[in-house]
Amino acid sequence: DTPAEMIAKYRLGGLILVGFSADDPTSGNQSTTNVDNPAQVKKLTAGLREAAGKLAAGPAPFLVGTDQEYGVVTRITDGVTTLPSALAAGAADDPARTEAAWKAAGTELAAMGVNLDFAPVADVLATRSTVIGSRSFGADPKRAAAQVAGAVQGLQSAGVAASVKHFPGHGLSAADSHQEVPVVGQPRAELDATAFPPFRAGIDAGAMAVMSAHLDVTAVDPGTPATFSHRLLTDVLRGELGFQGVVITDGMNMPPAKRYPPGEAAVKALLAGNDLILMTPNVGQAYDGLLAALRDGTLPRDRLVAAVTRVLTMKFRLADRPTPAMSTLDSAPHRAAATALAAAAVTQLRGKCGVAVSGPVTVTTSEGRDRTRAALTEALTDAGVRVVAKGGTRVHLVGYGDGPKDLAADAAVTVAMDTPYVLEKATSPTLLATYSSSRASMTALAGVLAGKARPTGRSPVPLTGLPATSCPG
Repeated sequence: DTPAEMIAKYRLGGLILVGFSADDPTSGNQSTTNVDNPAQVKKLTAGLREAAGKLAAGPAPFLVGTDQEYGVVTRITDGVTTLPSALAAGAADDPARTEAAWKAAGTELAAMGVNLDFAPVADVLATRSTVIGSRSFGADPKRAAAQVAGAVQGLQSAGVAASVKHFPGHGLSAADSHQEVPVVGQPRAELDATAFPPFRAGIDAGAMAVMSAHLDVTAVDPGTPATFSHRLLTDVLRGELGFQGVVITDGMNMPPAKRYPPGEAAVKALLAGNDLILMTPNVGQAYDGLLAALRDGTLPRDRLVAAVTRVLTMKFRLADRPTPAMSTLDSAPHRAAATALAAAAVTQLRGKCGVAVSGPVTVTTSEGRDRTRAALTEALTDAGVRVVAKGGTRVHLVGYGDGPKDLAADAAVTVAMDTPYVLEKATSPTLLATYSSSRASMTALAGVLAGKARPTGRSPVPLTGLPATSCPG
């Protein structure tokens, strides 16, 4: 009846916090939420740890994980510092700023009792994937690798374990693993050159965990999703990339994993090389399946011991970290770190570089973005720009899921707040990209529109007919 009773009955090692935003591409596989606000999260995590402390493994801290990627996948949104998206960080191309911002974010997670973040996304955006999109640091493996390393170091320096995902690289397919098994058909040489570098960088930076993906990688183990592939998780990830930490499945409540009953799926996942089972659709059946497989020899005891040892090692590495005060949430230094990263990301793709908008400004958006319009209006006003309801220089915002139909032909400035591909069809004389609709990104955009800041970012993905930047130098 309660989470505490579930911990006691199944001797659970952890729990995931879930909450969704309107633009979240992962919302389809989870119908509930356990996140309301930071105070509620803090109270929940404290109660969970109290319940887990009564287990035999009590000194090993209970894992509280969440997908706090920032951008369209951000589980805790109110009352915290919201970083710009990964793609924005890729546009800024400054790993030191990324590390500082993610350290601030990690400190806030730790204050709320979260000690495992299913982030950063290490997928290279080799396709125009909508499920990965701005969750990726970009299309360049080397630049993405440096960003992944910075995010890992920032998070873990704050006492939060990083879990780089989705191995071996969800950005190589445009299909959505929340609906089907995407096929990654690139040859092995392309995987080595394109998909693996950010994962190597995350591993080299000391990432405590890697999340496996429900992907059919034909060059390595055709027909078997990576979640269940010993070749990918044990031979490649551990053997070739040298990862020694915890391998965690992606959500086992996603259709590719539900091809098997929960117990069988859990056993197959552990045999492949996963150490933690995430979001099984039925905890009791998964537990019973693992126990039965252990008893009949299907699941060798050594494999289970190795998994438990890795999990406990990660837990004890997190055990002695002090808990930051809740007053760190959305603090001025943290907002400054987020804004610095967002400011370095703003990219001009058409028009005279860094020229202030003329006269009063009218801010418009595609449907359903009233909060973002209000945030930019406030930021512009603070920057000294007069905003009017109509008749001024039109600045039009487009974001996640928007296409050519959402553009405004009469806009003087069009701004992309997610992947910038829609700007290829925009006719505005000035095109900008923030890659994110966070408060920090709107503050940074206002600085550029007011002529107080120069847009120094470069598009981290190639665009047809547009340069990486129209601002030389």
